[in-house]
Order: sequence, then structure tokens, then C-alpha cells
Amino acid sequence: MIPASFVYRRISNIFSILKVQTATMTFFKTTALAGCLILYGTLLHAQDTYKLVWSDEFNKDGTPDTAKWSYETGFMRNNELQWYQPENARCSNGLLIIESRRERKANPVYSKGSSHWTTRRENIEYTSSCLITKGKHHWKYGRFEMHARIDIDPGMWPAWWTLGIEKNWPENGEIDIMEFYRDTLLANFLCRGIDHSNEWYTTKTGMQVLGGKAWSEKFHTWRLDWTEEYVALYVDDSLLNKVPVKNLENKDGSGFNPFRQPHYMLLNVAVGGDNGGDPSQTKFPRRMEVDYVRVWQKE
Repeated sequence: MIPASFVYRRISNIFSILKVQTATMTFFKTTALAGCLILYGTLLHAQDTYKLVWSDEFNKDGTPDTAKWSYETGFMRNNELQWYQPENARCSNGLLIIESRRERKANPVYSKGSSHWTTRRENIEYTSSCLITKGKHHWKYGRFEMHARIDIDPGMWPAWWTLGIEKNWPENGEIDIMEFYRDTLLANFLCRGIDHSNEWYTTKTGMQVLGGKAWSEKFHTWRLDWTEEYVALYVDDSLLNKVPVKNLENKDGSGFNPFRQPHYMLLNVAVGGDNGGDPSQTKFPRRMEVDYVRVWQKE
């Protein structure tokens, strides 16, 4: 039996292609999705399958929905070059657009003589946005999907990822549903390893294997399936990484498994930093375009 989520996603993808042409297509998409849910409502109840519990279709132009998202602000992690600010995120023609820009501004946290990477920079050279559901929405187990188009130019580091709500990183656990840098698509899980190490479960797929620039110019669907037994990551229904949840217990003697607690999500485009590469020869602005983000859970 075909899962309702599969049909829902396929119809949505068709209208996602159409909706960039006219505003009318946004209405058609919404109507078709609603009809799909009604048509397959009986199927959802008849099976132990997934029910849509949260989504953002980004159909209203303007700023992203503040009931669903907040923002990180400033220099955040990994020696990245961008200053995160809300101004770089907007919704237009049914898409969330996260735009990274090369622009110089005074660093408001600059401290002369400081040795810390966030405060020793006198100026901001790049800006971008990181949307986050922390404090607003979090989920334990389910199916998470994003339909998006990412930028793979040098220096770009787009990501869609989750963090656990309890404990500090990495004891809280991390899932990188979509992460790209240096011509590589990654699918990662992280917990605390032995001797205070970071225990990564990682797969890497070279962009040339996927299709290179032509692949990146199209929209693709990333998915996390997270159950009590396993976590699995996919792109376009192709399995990238799968790990038993029992293997992801922190190795610090606490007995805490960060994948048995709720996680919140983050959606961002970073620039440069420890992994992003050199953006100096890349033309800006660059963008990631997101058609939708959805969360399904078993009834």
C-alpha cells in the first residue's frame, strides 16, 4: 500500500515546480495538498503510518512565520565568516530564501586585543540567516522532510539539522539531515564518544557522483526517519546513512541517549569557517531556496 506521505510529497513536488511561475499556482498547490490529505485520511487511520503534525509551506510573502521560527544572531560556531541576522531570510513566491551576502559592517562585539574569533574581527564581511525552532517546536521521533535547492559554490555551507533539547553539545546529540561543503554532501549523527571525544556516524557523497552543478540547480527532497529503533537519512528516497538508536548512547557513563529525547531544528547557510572552504572567488549574493519543511509522526 502506498503511504499517504509518499503521495502527498509527490503531488507537492509537482506543484512546487509550477508555483514559481505564477501566484495562482500557490493556490492550486494548497488546494491539491488539502485534497490529497482528505483522500488519504482513511489510509492514515487504517495503518500505523505517519500523520502531518507540523509544516511550513512558506506561501505567505514577507518574513518567515514567527510562530514557527526564531533566529540565531551573530557569529555562532566553527569560525564561520558570516554574521547571522534575520534580514537575510524572506519568503517569496512560495519559497523560503536564505541569502548569504558579502557586505562589510562594523562588528558590534569587536574587542581590540581579543583572541576570541568572534570578538577579534573588527568588521563583519559576510551575512546570512539561521532559522531555528528552539523554544517553539521540538519533536521526538517521526519523519522530517525538506524540499529545497542548495548552493554548492566554493565557501557555501548550507545545512538542515537538529539538536536535542537537553544537555550541551555534543551530549545533546546532533542530526545533520542535509549538510554540504567542499563538493560533498554529508549525512551525520553525533553523540558523545569515549574520553570526551565526539563520536560521528558519517557518510559522504561527492557532488560529481550526484551530478555536479546540474544536480544542485534542481530541487531535492531530504528526509530523516527517526524511530525508537533507528535513525535514517535519505535524499530523493535514496538511503545515505542508517544507525541503530541504541548505538548512539553517550559514552560518558551517564547512560543518556540523546536520540531518545526531543530535538529542535535549524536551517541555515554558513560561509567559510572550519569546513566551508574559501568564498573569496565566489560571486555574491548566494541563496538556498526551500519549498517546504514538514514533520510527520505516527498516530
